[in-house]
Amino acid sequence: MGRTPFPTPPSPGAAARPGVTPPGAARHNGPERRTLVVGRGISVQGSVQDAERLVVEGTVESSLITATELEVAQGGVFRGAVEVEDAEVAGTVDGTLTVNGSLTIRASGRLIGKAKCRRLQVEEGGQITGQLEMITEAAAPRPSFNEAAESAEEKNEEAAS
Repeated sequence: MGRTPFPTPPSPGAAARPGVTPPGAARHNGPERRTLVVGRGISVQGSVQDAERLVVEGTVESSLITATELEVAQGGVFRGAVEVEDAEVAGTVDGTLTVNGSLTIRASGRLIGKAKCRRLQVEEGGQITGQLEMITEAAAPRPSFNEAAESAEEKNEEAAS
C-alpha cells in the first residue's frame, strides 16, 4: 500500500511538451474516465461493474463485462464474455466479444471464440479463430417461410389469370 491515490506531480527536470502524451500516461479526452487496469502478473476472476475502460495486461476471467472500451495488451489474456463500444486486442481474447464500434486486432493479437463487431481492422499477423459476425444496420425483417410461400402462390395465381 505504498501507492498514493493521487497522481504524483511531474519531477522538476521533466518538462511537459504541449501536444505530446508522455509514455505510460493515460490518453483521454474530456472528463477522466473510470479505468480498471489489471497489471502484468495479476489474475482477476469475477464480474467488473462501472468500469468505462478495461485494460488487461494480466489475466481476467469473467462471465460478462460491459464497458465502453477494452484494451488487451500484449501478453494479456481475457477469458469470458464482454460487450464494449471499441476494443483493441494485442494479447488474447478467448470467449465471446461484442463490439458495437471498432475492433482492432494488432499483429500480436489473437481472438479465439465468437466475435461480433461493426468495424474490423486486423494487422498482419493478427489471428481470428472461431466465428466472426459483422453488425450491420437494422435490416427489414424477413418474412417467415409460410408468408413467403403464400406470397409466391398469390403471384402465381395473378399471373395465371
